[in-house]
Amino acid sequence: MTETSSQRPAPGTQSPTSGLQPLVIAAPASGSGKTTLTLGLLAALKRRGLQVAPFKVGPDFIDPGHHAAACGRVSRNLDGWMCGEETVRENYARGCEGADIALVEGVMGLFDGASGDSDQGSTAEISRWLNGRILLVVDARAQARSAAALVKGFVDFDPRLQFAGVIFNRVGSERHRELLAEALNSTPGLPPLLGCLPREAQVDLPERHLGLVTAGDAPSDYSAHADLIEEHLDLDLLLADMSGDSARQELVPCPKNAQVRIAVARDAAFCFCYPQNLERLEAAGAELVFFSPLDETVPQGIDGLYLPGGYPELYLEQLTANLAMIATLRNLAESGLPVYAECGGLLLLCEGLNGQALCGIFPAQARLLDKRKALGYREVTLTADTLLGPKGTVARGHEFHYSELEMPESIVRSYRLSRKGGVDLGAEGFSYKNVLASYVHLHFGSNPQLAENFVSFCERHREAHH
Repeated sequence: MTETSSQRPAPGTQSPTSGLQPLVIAAPASGSGKTTLTLGLLAALKRRGLQVAPFKVGPDFIDPGHHAAACGRVSRNLDGWMCGEETVRENYARGCEGADIALVEGVMGLFDGASGDSDQGSTAEISRWLNGRILLVVDARAQARSAAALVKGFVDFDPRLQFAGVIFNRVGSERHRELLAEALNSTPGLPPLLGCLPREAQVDLPERHLGLVTAGDAPSDYSAHADLIEEHLDLDLLLADMSGDSARQELVPCPKNAQVRIAVARDAAFCFCYPQNLERLEAAGAELVFFSPLDETVPQGIDGLYLPGGYPELYLEQLTANLAMIATLRNLAESGLPVYAECGGLLLLCEGLNGQALCGIFPAQARLLDKRKALGYREVTLTADTLLGPKGTVARGHEFHYSELEMPESIVRSYRLSRKGGVDLGAEGFSYKNVLASYVHLHFGSNPQLAENFVSFCERHREAHH
């Protein structure tokens, strides 16, 4: 039998450190059905009693939340631009511990990334690094034999990649399915057709201004997604063809003995936090104490505070009614407690949002816009010493929000922002006493010192005040 590009090993790649070869859900373009297919596979595999390790390419928070809800395991971001290959491999290995299968949901189109002349920042890059096998989901509306030409273009575009199979989505009829199957089967060198998802059987999740609703606000039952996959996908063939040694390897060092206690906001309003950030804080010696700003106050006896992003604008009534939390947070910030806040956490620290009073640590009014204000990767260079590190420290993250605020010039800016390509975006990173707040969600994997610096800063503060 002639060797095809879908069967060739990826030259120059290493086996993933975990020993599990991932199945990568990719597509020619956004909106093709990657999330539907991923959630269906996660739920169906869990139904079969398998431990599935879920991952998401890129900086997104919402899809990983749904992954975790569908399969019961934390989903991790694999982001080549923010973290680089070594950290991606480490995150992948940690996420695979104890798993039978690894499933990676891609971002945008398979080859879409940071530039037009390389796979940097793309799903293809992550798949290549991890020696993944790609399951290509194609929106087949209004095409038949042309779909085979499209698949062939993707399979042949980069011979370093491996393909496990093809799924056609939004198939209109049985005759449409037959035409698609004939087209794929009659074209040499293409991976097998593993299923066709009918147009009328779609299961969609509701959306709002930042994309899909979060898992906490969506139905927690993904059985309809699992049913769709079980009925229309050859799951047995897919599983039989999965390769890769399932040996386990512990790569991430065990956490140090707790040196400081850091409170972390975590609820429906503050749910955008990279799991690796928390793990790195623990590894650096932090005991994490979780609380809900919606109905709890800030825990006592803490040495630092982490306020992640999320949807505070959707819970303004609850937040503004929690006067004890607002007063405690304001008093702690005024006393010099180290506080790190991102996006939604920044809004909580402002004087108000949409005219409703909040903590007032920063004398700024924030407002929600009808159109997106900012979206994209950010590189941050510290222009002053902060709780995340000394002046000159560099880290990477992502910014995505519909709100804006007017921050007085008197408030210190401790960040210099740039986007991919080095384009300068000005000063940001608002500082007051030991509070550091920004619209940017930093990935602590982009600079291993961030978590250690934060923990050390909290420890020094505690010692200075005892």
